[in-house]
Amino acid sequence: MGVSPGADAALLGLLGLLIGSFLNVVIYRLPVMLEAQWKAECAEMQGQQVPESSTSFNLMVPRSRCQACGHRLAWFENIPVLSYLMLRGKCSQCKTPFSIRYPLIEMTSAALFAYAGWRWGITAQGLMWAGFAAALLTLAMIDWDTTLLPDSITLPMLWVGLMGAALKLTGPALPDAFWGAVGGYMSLWLVYWGFKLATGKEGMGFGDFKLFAALGAWFGWQALVPIILMASVIGAVIGIAMKFSSGLREGGYIPFGPFLAGAGLTAMVAGPGAILSSVGL
Repeated sequence: MGVSPGADAALLGLLGLLIGSFLNVVIYRLPVMLEAQWKAECAEMQGQQVPESSTSFNLMVPRSRCQACGHRLAWFENIPVLSYLMLRGKCSQCKTPFSIRYPLIEMTSAALFAYAGWRWGITAQGLMWAGFAAALLTLAMIDWDTTLLPDSITLPMLWVGLMGAALKLTGPALPDAFWGAVGGYMSLWLVYWGFKLATGKEGMGFGDFKLFAALGAWFGWQALVPIILMASVIGAVIGIAMKFSSGLREGGYIPFGPFLAGAGLTAMVAGPGAILSSVGL
């Protein structure tokens, strides 16, 4: 525990800023790594030789670089937010603009970590909720970009939520967390199959089931209705807005994961009960 809630918030906020820089790496590289893994597995099942990559590509290597000209970023060009401002949002070599999303994700991560520090302090509980927020932020961005919700993030979230309940570090009792995980997965699984049988189409992916199960583990079965309600309402509003602005992708779909993640973060900050109050229930 720190000296005061303010000091805890500042320290965890600084950590969140650094973590946010790493999240940018995960958001870009993890889907690329998964795609390469799937291609290799398909080639192996077909009896084809899997080509060996000449360069390693994972979350640690190669070093960050400009995607336009290949310029490797020096350490002082990788300082969260500050480097973006110093470089005026452009590559120092080719002057190609960097996406504003990079500093926004860093600042969002810092804000969520600072909130965890202010509310729970620098404790095991505070660090768990900070990690929860980082995972949801990462999942939301990956799903928005690629419609993927990687098992390597959703499944650890689920198990950590159950362990947190067992250790009394999160809100629900262990039975509530267990049934929250079961209810979260099964509810969307039933919706998926009902929609598919009625229309012949897939309305969502299995990653959504796992993410909702993870949220049930963190908040308990009582939070499932408020979370899915908020996610559905926000998703519908944004979907309609994108349709009228011609912002929908080819096929006219938007991923559901970012809205589940947003509802999960809202539940972390305000509590599931506040979600129902906000929509007049």
